[in-house]
Amino acid sequence: MGVRTAVVLAAGEGTRLHPLTRNRPKPMLPAANRPVMAYVFDALIDAGIEQIHVVVGYKRDRVQEYFGHSYRNVPLTYHIQEKQLGSGHALLQVQEAVTESMIVVNGDRALEAGIIKDVIDAYEQYGTPALAVLERDHPNRYGTVVLDGGRIQQLVEKPDVAISRLINAGVYAFDASIFDAIDQTPREDGELALTATISRLIDEGTVVRGVRTEGMWVDATYPWDILHMNRELLARGRVEEPSEDGEVWVADSALVHEDATLLGPVVIGPDCVVGPGSVVGPNVALGRNVTIGANATVEQSVIDADTRVGPGSVLIDCVTGQDVHLGASTIVPGGPADVRINAQVYENQELGAVFADRVRAEGAISVAPGTLVGSGAHLHTGVQISGYIVEGAEVMR
Repeated sequence: MGVRTAVVLAAGEGTRLHPLTRNRPKPMLPAANRPVMAYVFDALIDAGIEQIHVVVGYKRDRVQEYFGHSYRNVPLTYHIQEKQLGSGHALLQVQEAVTESMIVVNGDRALEAGIIKDVIDAYEQYGTPALAVLERDHPNRYGTVVLDGGRIQQLVEKPDVAISRLINAGVYAFDASIFDAIDQTPREDGELALTATISRLIDEGTVVRGVRTEGMWVDATYPWDILHMNRELLARGRVEEPSEDGEVWVADSALVHEDATLLGPVVIGPDCVVGPGSVVGPNVALGRNVTIGANATVEQSVIDADTRVGPGSVLIDCVTGQDVHLGASTIVPGGPADVRINAQVYENQELGAVFADRVRAEGAISVAPGTLVGSGAHLHTGVQISGYIVEGAEVMR
């Protein structure tokens, strides 16, 4: 009954992470200079997994081109979910390839191997479906779990009122009978959620183990989650660059001016240039080929590849996409802020701004906390922006 096979669900679009997911799926967003899904793969392999099946869909080429057909010498097999019809439907895409017991995880959560090991151990001990359960302060953001001993009594997706402090961590262990159980589960609004199948099994009397565990577990659901995940990963030294002192990681090909200041934890990726008088950190990740101009300040931010930050700029609590150009004296004072995602407003979030791929800001831009700027937007000199700037917009004074 040993579990050596994993299925990673990575087909979703991540609409609540727009505009960052306009050109790539959410598991490919960066934290500490690596895609979120790389941390998922690491945790699985460190837990003893020897074969990984990946269900891809939205912008799947970004996943397949980056990872290829193996990761750390463990084979990766891809399965396509053509239409994103729920997590249960996604798992069905591997039905013909996976006939043994399996671990199933979501591809958008950085987690430690110990969580996966705990679920495997419980599954191998009891031989019944198992899922990881964590305690959280705001459980109604997730699927909430009610336990009786080690047995799950109730699993409720995002309840209006929290019925427990325990959440479903999205780490499951099943045998191949889960596929028939999913097939027999009614769809809701055309979608087939894996949690709906689990709830139905519980209602029918199947024992589903809730495995209480702990350790790093950070999900990427909203833009500010990327900042939180980056902080958690940097605090644990989960980076690939060489380290100077345990808190400052600088790639060999990066150029950091002798008059620049790096405040750890901070990671500076390959081919970056950090100009004189600039201050970078704490809790900052600069991706490949990022330039920070003279006398700029970047704090608590994730700056993705090929981005240019002009001289004298101040960026706090920021997330950028790729190939973003922010002109001189761009000012983002940081959160907290009320952030509108689709039709819902999320209050008091630590988010300065999001600049999606290929945004161009000419200079002297003032950005209100919580602003989201869509891909390819052009911000002309001296504008003040707030709220949501749509993709391709021209913003002038």
